[in-house]
Amino acid sequence: MNTFGAGNSLDLLGGLSRDELRMYSWIAAAAFLLVAGACNWRKIHWTALGSVLLFAAANAGAGIYVLNHLTDPRWAPEGSEPLTAPSFAGTPLVGQYLGPLDSALNAVVGGMNDFLAFQHALPIALDFLAVAGQALLFSFPMAIIALIVSFILGIHQRSKFKKYRATVDRLSVELEQIKKQLAAMTSEEPALLVPSEIVEVRSRLTRQG
Repeated sequence: MNTFGAGNSLDLLGGLSRDELRMYSWIAAAAFLLVAGACNWRKIHWTALGSVLLFAAANAGAGIYVLNHLTDPRWAPEGSEPLTAPSFAGTPLVGQYLGPLDSALNAVVGGMNDFLAFQHALPIALDFLAVAGQALLFSFPMAIIALIVSFILGIHQRSKFKKYRATVDRLSVELEQIKKQLAAMTSEEPALLVPSEIVEVRSRLTRQG
């Protein structure tokens, strides 16, 4: 049943005990919450939901991993040893005739060891899967809360945008009024006479004198 084994170089979780698997599920969820929350604290409600879903996925993955490694000795209680079959091959005189019996006994004991390993591993796998299910159930109310918070924040942001837009419109109107006032003041100032007009005025005064 143990297709990979704890010592396989491709088995990244081969060196972790069941307690370490539980611990790393919490560490992964907490690290995601801290890092993603620090990067975008305005959406911390969605980050918290993602952390719970990551915790559920990590526990579900750990449960599936245990099921795929049923005969791994890590799931057995501490101090327990696998059963071993006695050997009759060394019996004087008749030992050479008892070789098939040794093979049969080894097969029976191997089956019993597999069954005992299944008994040890199944509760651990179900425990991981149960924790994953509880986390998923907890994620549903969290999703509703996150939606409500997002809706409230959206209303608040739209309200702030409307206030900014109203302020911009008011400042635009005031700027247009200032421009009109400046234009009116410029048009009321007396125009300066050009040099030709000054010469003509002097000639008229001379004639009159």
